[in-house]
Amino acid sequence: MSAHTTAARKAQGKPAAAKAKQAALIALDWGTTSLRAYLFDAAGEVLDTRISTAGIMNLPVPVEEGGFDAAFDEACGVWLAQSSALPVLAAGMVGSAQGWVSAPYVETPAGEDALVAGIAKVRTASGVEMAVVPGVLEPGALPNVMRGEETQIFGALGERGEQADVANQPSKQPMQPALIGLPGTHAKWVVVEGARIARFYTFMTGEVYAALTAHTILGRTMKRPAAPDTEAFLRGVTVAREHGCAGVLATAFSTRTLGLTDQLAADEQPDYLSGLLIGHELAGLDAVLARRDVELAACAPRLIGAEALCERYRLALAQFGCGGVEIVHRATERGLWRIAVRAGLVAPTDQTNPTA
Repeated sequence: MSAHTTAARKAQGKPAAAKAKQAALIALDWGTTSLRAYLFDAAGEVLDTRISTAGIMNLPVPVEEGGFDAAFDEACGVWLAQSSALPVLAAGMVGSAQGWVSAPYVETPAGEDALVAGIAKVRTASGVEMAVVPGVLEPGALPNVMRGEETQIFGALGERGEQADVANQPSKQPMQPALIGLPGTHAKWVVVEGARIARFYTFMTGEVYAALTAHTILGRTMKRPAAPDTEAFLRGVTVAREHGCAGVLATAFSTRTLGLTDQLAADEQPDYLSGLLIGHELAGLDAVLARRDVELAACAPRLIGAEALCERYRLALAQFGCGGVEIVHRATERGLWRIAVRAGLVAPTDQTNPTA
């Protein structure tokens, strides 16, 4: 097994050959730094998972030497050896300009049908045809893009059985808008209307936190805590919410000054800064939603991402009066399966429905 494959198999105690005989789809979540491959059965259940560090910027060999083929074969070769006719669907940065094939963005408002219509194809060296999901573009003076998150969003919608298209609804009444958050390096907040991605906002919260702690004077007085400090985190959220009118460039410096004046211990500063930045993110979100007469406090957002980080956001959202937050699990797998069914790569059965 290559060093790129860090966790090769999460099976249910079945040998690979037995699982492959039941397989109906290979689906990939292929990002910049990692690759997750899923083997689905005909009912949309995951039979096996392979996790690799071979993201598009970390291929096992250079692109010109067949890097994408090498990463794909390493992740999925054992499955294809048992059933070479399996359809393959991929989402994420593999469809970017730096990816295996360019899958151009579809514009908002974007539903599942638009994603399916924008699917690009690439044929591997072994002769397998891979379908690649496009990203989503919100055009305008300040355009916004996502690639990979769109699949997770439709997976989250499918968890509650929302219709994939307004035209499929028995009533002509429009669906209530949904707010979906995807915390991370570049946090996304997505407004879904009529089961379509209507608009979304990107906050570079995670990346800015990493840069501030590693490359500015704020990191000089910090000490990594033994465990997350919720009190310090919520203090940062409160400062952003109540004193953030001057902006994050002003309040961020309080991480240092509170330390210099012995009001914030060194091991409290990382969590305080985290809360401060997330607080500013949510304050900004509250402001842009209000422009369309939507109150953040009246929303019950669904969160997709690492559970510990989503829990932090749940706590921060509560400070803004926003309750009823739900953390969605397995959104990527559900979204990949849902799009595969919609695209006709797999046939729906009694256990699966392209709109559920």
